[in-house]
Amino acid sequence: MKVLRTPDARFEGLADYPFAPNYVDVDDTEGGALRVHYLDEGPRAAAPVLAMHGEPTWSYLYRHMIPRLTAAGHRVIAPDLVGFGKSDKPAERGDYTYQRHVFWMGELLRKLDPRNITLLCQDWGGLIGLRLWAEMPERFARIVVANTALPTGDQPMGEAFASWRAFSQDVPDFRAGRIVHGGTVSKLTDAEVAAYDAPFPDESYKAGARQFPMLVPDRPDDPASEANRQAWQVIRGLDTPVLTAFGADDRVMAGIDRVFQKLCPGAAGQPHVVLPNAGHFLQEDVGGELAALTIEFIARTA
Repeated sequence: MKVLRTPDARFEGLADYPFAPNYVDVDDTEGGALRVHYLDEGPRAAAPVLAMHGEPTWSYLYRHMIPRLTAAGHRVIAPDLVGFGKSDKPAERGDYTYQRHVFWMGELLRKLDPRNITLLCQDWGGLIGLRLWAEMPERFARIVVANTALPTGDQPMGEAFASWRAFSQDVPDFRAGRIVHGGTVSKLTDAEVAAYDAPFPDESYKAGARQFPMLVPDRPDDPASEANRQAWQVIRGLDTPVLTAFGADDRVMAGIDRVFQKLCPGAAGQPHVVLPNAGHFLQEDVGGELAALTIEFIARTA
């Protein structure tokens, strides 16, 4: 497997990102290894919040939330998915599969061995993180579902997703920073746009970002559909507390919060919220509020 690694110089002087890097090697499934980057902030003895990002972001997405969570006494583990951030980036689009992403993040958890996890997941952070919850439910204490889904392909993804997928494949220059900017209500500064572009020095580093939209199961016979159906079978039998927090201005994920509220036993009676003035990247728009909701949720379900 040919692997690219973004030069460290690309990450120097980023706005509001003072965190120390941590790395772990995971099996690339072809006899080699991939270096995965993660943040590990707050007291190591505390139960962790596992903050999982999606497409096309990285742990920078949680920069405003991490200090609030650690100030409340929580540990925060925020990995960069393979192909994103400071993690290694396989160079060929065919190297990226849904199952491999689940395996790679599962390897991270098995090596770090956290317990009593609060999963905070958004976008592909949910498509992967919720599979991990179903695979190893004994590790997870509660789940915060934010602008994400666990699709099986049995229901249409909708026109907004179809438009996004088409754009992601057709746009000549896939500019992560502008994509995040467009998915927020409050909008980003030029420095923040540059920070989201930092992991991708040129188009050759973007194989994962380009491929992710194509990996979302959108038909019943998609390669990942059956695995996601099996995950749902497990999840529907778990009483793990579940809180949904969706952005009111997220057209792609609109209404999917109700799926979790209906199908997850642990969602019953929780104060689910749809946050005004929040788009798809609600960590940017209402990160402080989302952090507060997570802190309150942990305290209420401890």
